[in-house]
Amino acid sequence: MKEVKRYIQSFLSQHKIDICSDKAALFDEFISDEKNIIAVKIIQENQKMIMQNWILKNRVDDILTQTVSIPNGIVNIKYQAKIDFNTLGWNDFISFEINGLENTGLEFNEADEMLFGIPKISGDLKISILFKIDGEPEDSVLNKKTLTLIINPDPKSLWKNLESDKNDPFWKLDNEAVFLGFLDKNIVISSKRGRSHANVGSFREDDFVFKNFNEIGWSVVAVSDGAGSAKLSRKGSRIACESVIQYFEENLNPENLKEFDEVLANHHNKLSDVTSKKINQFVYENLSKAVHFAHQKLEEFTIKNKTELKDLHTTLIFALVKKYDFGYAILTFGIGDCPIGLLNKELTEIKLMNWLDVGDYGGGTRFITMPEIFQDDKFSSRFGFKLIDDFSYLVLMTDGIYDPKFVVEANLEKIENWRGFIDDLKGKNVDGIQVEFDKNNPEIAKQLSAWMDFWSPGNHDDRTLAIIY
Repeated sequence: MKEVKRYIQSFLSQHKIDICSDKAALFDEFISDEKNIIAVKIIQENQKMIMQNWILKNRVDDILTQTVSIPNGIVNIKYQAKIDFNTLGWNDFISFEINGLENTGLEFNEADEMLFGIPKISGDLKISILFKIDGEPEDSVLNKKTLTLIINPDPKSLWKNLESDKNDPFWKLDNEAVFLGFLDKNIVISSKRGRSHANVGSFREDDFVFKNFNEIGWSVVAVSDGAGSAKLSRKGSRIACESVIQYFEENLNPENLKEFDEVLANHHNKLSDVTSKKINQFVYENLSKAVHFAHQKLEEFTIKNKTELKDLHTTLIFALVKKYDFGYAILTFGIGDCPIGLLNKELTEIKLMNWLDVGDYGGGTRFITMPEIFQDDKFSSRFGFKLIDDFSYLVLMTDGIYDPKFVVEANLEKIENWRGFIDDLKGKNVDGIQVEFDKNNPEIAKQLSAWMDFWSPGNHDDRTLAIIY
């Protein structure tokens, strides 16, 4: 009764009606009237309902206008984002459902509040959250909040893949991959035309050649990277590689190798300055002749075709390898910015078999077509030698691989970077593409070719990678 009295007094006061003392008895009688008591109760219940309705409506409006950011995605790239209801303050949701994910490649897991999948379409996707909060009637219409998820196009799809001109006299395959035995190991090589070339229908400028000289027990692999600024570099890289093979075909024979075999055996049994000197002399004399021969062949081409050496600019790296009872002899040469890496059997050490033309020339690459390299005081240091019991990988690559995967020359000296590179090849990458280094895997060339389609912003040059394993 007191509550009814206070309410009516307050109500009358709001209308400037005060209860005088001589009307007190009358007022007590008024508030005791059952009809007035019921009326006050109804009014209070309606006020409470209005208040609750406002709180609910205001709460829903807060949710509808609340800013919710979702990370952008990319078509064909695995996507995952948590819509954290607790962080968003949506603990009062009593029911909800997600709409708008049909045909997008995405789905929502309610248990862990995770939006995930592989987006199939690009654009501003409108995702609807239909929800009801605590306090709303069971038969009320679900509220609708729209979230915008931006899915960017697959950057690869923005690049054209135009075939090169097969009628060009110096045409070569846009992409090439091979797998074969190499001594008692295997070799897999893939060379791919860069996206920048494919986009305009120009040629692959990288090249490679390898051969097993079974009769003498040696194998050789050569890799070259034609300069993008040279109009015939695609031919220059091919001539450089083929010339190396031709030279060793014509000049490697059992007679001139017998002495070297004996020196290596002595060197293995007992290291000495004498054997080291003889080995270095053999490496320099034989490999430098191969390099000179390659340069000569390039010169002959320019004369015959009335062009200039600069039009054929190309780098060149190669490795000559033989298996002995006591290990492997690895002889190398390198000019340009293409590294040769030798990883020991345990993957605990990396031996960089050549130095790169990057720092000493202010960032300028040297080419086998440059006559001045033969007069350079550093020419003899371009040759490498290593006698090793066994190895896991011997890797030759052009800068189309080196730049995105190692970034700077210093990283080539770090074994952890090479371990990461091998892990990447074995499937630890965003695309999940795996190269299975098994001698009995006939698909390895296709796998390596697929792996080499990896995306790296700003790195769209030709890519060539040769791996002996």
